[in-house]
Amino acid sequence: MRSIAGKMKSDRSDRIYYICVTAIAIAALIIVLYPIYFIVIASFSNSNLVNQGKVILWPKGVNFYGYRKILDRSDIWLGYKNTLFYTIAGTMLNLALTLPAAYVLAQSKFRARRVIMTLFVITMYFGGGMIPTYMLVQSLHLTNSVFTMVIMGAVSVYNVIITRTFFESSIPADLHEAAVLDGCSHFRFFLSIVLPLSKAVISVITLYYAVGHWNDFFTALLYLNKDEYQPLQTILRNILISNQAMAGTTGVGEGSYAQQYADQIKFAVIIVSTVPVLCIYPFIQKYFEKGVMIGAVKG
Repeated sequence: MRSIAGKMKSDRSDRIYYICVTAIAIAALIIVLYPIYFIVIASFSNSNLVNQGKVILWPKGVNFYGYRKILDRSDIWLGYKNTLFYTIAGTMLNLALTLPAAYVLAQSKFRARRVIMTLFVITMYFGGGMIPTYMLVQSLHLTNSVFTMVIMGAVSVYNVIITRTFFESSIPADLHEAAVLDGCSHFRFFLSIVLPLSKAVISVITLYYAVGHWNDFFTALLYLNKDEYQPLQTILRNILISNQAMAGTTGVGEGSYAQQYADQIKFAVIIVSTVPVLCIYPFIQKYFEKGVMIGAVKG
């Protein structure tokens, strides 16, 4: 009887635990998702109603002026094309440098790895500064060049550390020894064995690098002056600033009207700039959690 009573008590406590955990998880999900949902409905709602707090769960005064204003501009599509090129080319360069560097630094037989890793880590805390960096880029004739957006930030030390930790913890040394006995070189082992077994961490750092390139506008502000090279983020920023300025310089009645559409454009800018990244994430989510936990626990 005691064992049955104890089991029933244990089952009851387990149910209470799962109910509490589920409630907390649902609350956390709502807290995270509601701001995104609010921006979506506010982007095509009447901005006056949004500012008055009347738009909470459902859009009101539906108006797609902000989206029409943005998507009717030809420079938006040029910015999309430039940003796609910068993101794809920059991420490929990032992976081509990060993965081999992490693999070499993960080899225990490589005697200089501690010295090189120390030099890498130093760059995380000390930089050359904005002006010296600009002078260096200018001396290399990379200002007003598409290659500036691709080359700048080619290697992230943080991502190198995550990838190196993954290689050390997930690629057994015995596997490399067995491959060497079969006549496999380091280069062949890296391409044929290490990379196929590292889909999780590759997906994680690919997302990190791609999001960084997609959101990068400061590099363009510093080094790009030609309109045909501007990324999407810079163009959206210019649209937002120009509309805010227009709303602030019009008359009293016109100012309220212009401010309403300026707010709609502001929310539409957020949606236009984030939707592509949100569409890509679900395809690599299954690898993302595993890769992040490996870097977080053992990095």
